[in-house]
Amino acid sequence: MEGRIINVQRDIFCVKNKDKEYMARLAGKMRGEEVPVVGDYVEFVVDDYGSAGIVELLPRKSVFVRPDRRGHGDGYVKTMKEQSVIANYDYVFIITSLNHNFNINRIARYVAITTAGGGIPVVILTKADLVEDVTPFVEKVKSITRGVDVIAVSSYTKEGLSQIKKYFVPGTTIAFLGSSGAGKSTLVNTLANREIMHVSQIRESDSKGRHTTTHRQLIELDGVYFIDTPGMRELGMCDVKEAVDNTFEDIADLTGCCKFSDCRHDTEPGCAIKQALLTGELSEERWHMYCNLQNESAWAKGLKNEKMIEISKYRKVLNKRKR
Repeated sequence: MEGRIINVQRDIFCVKNKDKEYMARLAGKMRGEEVPVVGDYVEFVVDDYGSAGIVELLPRKSVFVRPDRRGHGDGYVKTMKEQSVIANYDYVFIITSLNHNFNINRIARYVAITTAGGGIPVVILTKADLVEDVTPFVEKVKSITRGVDVIAVSSYTKEGLSQIKKYFVPGTTIAFLGSSGAGKSTLVNTLANREIMHVSQIRESDSKGRHTTTHRQLIELDGVYFIDTPGMRELGMCDVKEAVDNTFEDIADLTGCCKFSDCRHDTEPGCAIKQALLTGELSEERWHMYCNLQNESAWAKGLKNEKMIEISKYRKVLNKRKR
């Protein structure tokens, strides 16, 4: 039979086939293979005693991957493995609240990883009722993640919810990702018009909250599938160079306009990046963010070498621009 993983608790997988749910384990032939995650489609069998076993992981159309450091800090990681988090989604709602949680660098990371995994990112700025004007925040995100839809919402005033619902097409799967306390569970409850997810209070001092959602799970509402996930306080990156270039397409295009194909954007003449920084066509913040994400991507792949971008070398260019 074919089913979809809707919940995972350690080595127990809740598989849904039509309207029936089965608690399954991995069959022996699956040992050492890619482990299914929430959203995956699998082949499973049920024996005469009602015990279910997963025998095959079916091909994925999208997957959200993050580094698996096995409990080690960045400076102590010897080998970098990848950990699949969720799979087979159409959109990723990147949830960020308009309080201390707002972090433009984190949003850019989510966008790049979502794009690399085959999904479409949508930035949802929650708790819009906490600020007098959401426009500067929306424009800030759009300036960094060009081409990505950015929607400010409030579960309290219902602002922006109608814009979100355009994505609610039956058969569509939408994943909710973001930090703890960003309002993911509150938003799900508001959209469902009932309490599906438990909501915890956040600390007013730093806007951080406990993990309301303790495990990933797939929920169906009127034919639309939602994947809710625990908050991620830190989000590392794997090798997503191409996705970063797609997210910062204007910068990638500029690097192709340099006089020399191996331009380091340092002292070489005819550098399109240096010229764009001097004229203001390219902002310092956007360039720094691009450099940081590309460097982390290269480090994760084990390609950190003399060709990596060094932001410090551009300070003289940036300082000249400010004069």
